[in-house]
Amino acid sequence: MIVIENDWLKVDIVRHGAEVRKVKHKKNKLDYMWTGDEAYWGRVSPVLFPIVGRLKEDHYQLDGQTFKMSQHGFLRDVEFDVEEQNPTTVSFVFESLGRFIHVYPYEFKAMIRYRLMEGSLIVKWQILNVNPEEMYFSIGAHPAFMIPLVENETLEDYRLNFTPAANKNVMEYELKDSLIQEKGTGNDLSTIQLKNSLFAHDALIYSNIDKVTLVSNQSGHGVEVIFQGFPFVGIWSKYMETEGAIAPFVCIEPWYGIADTYDTTGNLKEKFGVNKLGAGESFQTEYIMKFK
Repeated sequence: MIVIENDWLKVDIVRHGAEVRKVKHKKNKLDYMWTGDEAYWGRVSPVLFPIVGRLKEDHYQLDGQTFKMSQHGFLRDVEFDVEEQNPTTVSFVFESLGRFIHVYPYEFKAMIRYRLMEGSLIVKWQILNVNPEEMYFSIGAHPAFMIPLVENETLEDYRLNFTPAANKNVMEYELKDSLIQEKGTGNDLSTIQLKNSLFAHDALIYSNIDKVTLVSNQSGHGVEVIFQGFPFVGIWSKYMETEGAIAPFVCIEPWYGIADTYDTTGNLKEKFGVNKLGAGESFQTEYIMKFK
């Protein structure tokens, strides 16, 4: 376990997937991250790469070849090396080195950096294309936050607030058999009160959102996830149909990429939301989790 901390937060991170496993707030004594209980969902905050979501029939085509890949890709299950560490910052690195060419015929270097600033955790991604040709990829976050945070609160005490990107229309999407289809547009996205039926039909997905806040109506505790410039965000919890209830967590997932559409051609170069990176070029972005 790798630990970074400051006067506000203590964060536990593992090399497996460079995944944040725990965030403890020193001032209010709250644990914010999901526990990773496999009875519901065994992960906490995986990094999704080189796809986000599911491919149609779990495969894609590229330059005349067909490749099979499961949901969310493989980066969440590799062992990262620690490149640099100090009390409040840690940087992880992973180089593909031919280990995944059977599912993804590109070589790459992935760097993930976590940095504390007061009560916020800043997450920076960098993807380096080390191929002599263009590279196509998606990348996304999947952090899960414990709900409720405070004893004697309930799921219904929490709400989601959305901050749309300026001068852009918010598009809402829905998942059907894990594939994407448009649901509607509008900048009047309202506050959503949590309830057990909210995720009965899988995730809520939007484009052109800059920030999502998950907060208690009672205690005021919660988390802001700030991801200005990200094209998509997913909100998800595991719905247990037999109980008619969701698991005790909610994920807020900023994405540079999205699941396949129903009418996809299957060609990775034509995939909706895919990113293109020139030979030798680097993609980098960051998002912030602010714990209150």
